[in-house]
Amino acid sequence: MSTAIALPRSMEEWFGNLPKKLREWMEDRITPEDNYMRYMKNGKDFIDEHKIWRIIRENENPTPHRVRAIIDRALSSKECLEPEETAALLNVKDEELWKEIFEAAGEVKRQVYDNRIVTFAPLYCSNLCINNCLYCGFKRDNETIKRRRLSLEEVRKETERLAAMGHKRLITSYGEFPKLSDAYYVADTLRAIYSVKVKARKGWGEIRRVNVNAAPMTIEELEMLKEIGIGTFQVFQETYHHETYYKVHPLDTVKGNYHWRLYCMHRALEAGVDDVGIGVLLGLYDWRFEVMGLLMHSRDLEEQFGIGPHTISFPRLRPAANTPFVQEARYKVSDDDFKKFIAVVRLSVPYTGMILTAREPEYIRRDVLPLGITQTDFGSRIGIGAYSETYNKQELERQQFELGDTRSLDEGIRWLGEMGYIVSFCTAGYRCGRTGKKIMKLLKTGKEAKFCKLNAILTYKEYLEDFASEETRKIGEKVIQKEIEEVKQKFPERVYKKFLDCLSRIENGERDIYF
Repeated sequence: MSTAIALPRSMEEWFGNLPKKLREWMEDRITPEDNYMRYMKNGKDFIDEHKIWRIIRENENPTPHRVRAIIDRALSSKECLEPEETAALLNVKDEELWKEIFEAAGEVKRQVYDNRIVTFAPLYCSNLCINNCLYCGFKRDNETIKRRRLSLEEVRKETERLAAMGHKRLITSYGEFPKLSDAYYVADTLRAIYSVKVKARKGWGEIRRVNVNAAPMTIEELEMLKEIGIGTFQVFQETYHHETYYKVHPLDTVKGNYHWRLYCMHRALEAGVDDVGIGVLLGLYDWRFEVMGLLMHSRDLEEQFGIGPHTISFPRLRPAANTPFVQEARYKVSDDDFKKFIAVVRLSVPYTGMILTAREPEYIRRDVLPLGITQTDFGSRIGIGAYSETYNKQELERQQFELGDTRSLDEGIRWLGEMGYIVSFCTAGYRCGRTGKKIMKLLKTGKEAKFCKLNAILTYKEYLEDFASEETRKIGEKVIQKEIEEVKQKFPERVYKKFLDCLSRIENGERDIYF
């Protein structure tokens, strides 16, 4: 590692880099239990850069026989691959072998998740931010951005619009700012979102699960959010490469501590949060290294807590106002390498959900969906108050980044239906206790796909009855008829009969029915 940047080795050194007011805010929040040093081994984190690059070099030119053996293990065990196995896949040069990897990635997804695609929408609640990330439109020094935090009434108004579209899941997003955008504000927004219910054609619209994408928090703060009903807690490391991390995240900010961020998922699991989500921002460093970082992160969580990431996300750098770094980035990921990244991650961490966002244009989403994607968003807007207000072109250009796909939820569901995907709005597992270690076991054995298939069809039926356009409804009903046939063939008769009864009850106006 280069010594051009002095990296903070402890929390004390980190605090020493912060401005006085920011240091006092952090010191007031953090307790001894939050110290990330206790998760380390001999004072070192689980990202050993020299070892990672050595493993990648030592596994160059893998034979087709070895690659196929690794594929077979991913298909049969559903456990994380060994680092050497993932490195071998990353080093494949033969295009025909890559085709086999792509096919295997899709098969792993079908075994674990069936042909379901879960949909969600982002809800940006605040763009107030003390950090100064070089690639982000919300960075502190970007004066072209209009700074704003939604009031709780505005949060409810945004939620009403989203629920009226038919959404059942949201991912809330916040800048990091003392007092105004902290864990207590996150808690208040969750309560506001869960309080909303709107009338639909037959039933009603409501948000049943709120995942949170926010800054790293303390154990006490995460325990509070757990009590309210947080879904998956997401924090992306952005890049696992230490020096690159510090180059794009200035040391005089809260985000300027690699380890405070790296171990936030450990704190979340210790706080009792059921599901955690990790991710990288592709384009900051070599994508092969980032695959290895995600694998190492997943393996360390499993080793220390017996549970890996519920989801992995992998957004690519996108243009944003006043962020020249994006145009100058030297590690931009091509479309071909993006496909390889997704397929290798799917085989390396077979049980995890994989999130593809509307950052990507339609043609990319079509190409990579078959490689193992389980979640995606439609109808997304990423401005503060953007669902309930009219945004002009200039305001849209001043968001955190540019979206690649702006189709509505109805258009997206119709598109997925045309390709034969069953769209799931299901949140039943989280209310039935199929979370955390329980869902990990079910995912690895393939049993969760059965529960989720039934509930996916039921929630899809809800959407078609309550929100879908006529054209989307016709396509969706064809998908449901095909799925009903599969249920009839693969499930016991008593389950099949109960399932048909549930569908009938939904047609008659009942809602939120699940197995």
